Amino acid sequence: MLEGIILTVVIISFFLFIFTICNNRFQLAIIKIDKAEEDIDLYLQKKKELLERAKPIIMKELKLKEFMTDLDEDRDELNHFEKHNLLKMVYNELFKAIDENDKLLKSESLLSILEDLNYNEENIVGSIKFYNDTVVEFNQLVVSFPSRIVAFLKRYHKKEFYNNEKREIFEILNNK
Repeated sequence: MLEGIILTVVIISFFLFIFTICNNRFQLAIIKIDKAEEDIDLYLQKKKELLERAKPIIMKELKLKEFMTDLDEDRDELNHFEKHNLLKMVYNELFKAIDENDKLLKSESLLSILEDLNYNEENIVGSIKFYNDTVVEFNQLVVSFPSRIVAFLKRYHKKEFYNNEKREIFEILNNK
């Protein structure tokens, strides 16, 4: 009888130990994902501010009435995936205008903003890579045993990650 109780306690302790380890791995991944999302949001906000600073310079130099109009709308309800895509479109619009008008490169204030934008873009790329790597870890935990049990009990689901290259290729192919 005592052996049965000891065996039951050992088995329960073993399962609690495994559950705790898996749960801690999930919690660590969630903390890292939250940090990456926070960093991405900060860098996207900085990118938006830099684009807003560049906009009047270009409008004045090229005598435009409208330019980068997507920046004017209030987009606070967008998640970081949508903000990233929107700001990437505006960023591309900016560089298209610069490519088409070499005289814009004579503006020192615009060059300074472009330098800050490039540095910020590197930070965004690094944060997205960290985010994607961590989401891959999290998603592996969701589908692998024994952490799959913890995921089921805690109602964790696979998370979406940035996959812009494949998405851009898909959009290019759809436009043809």
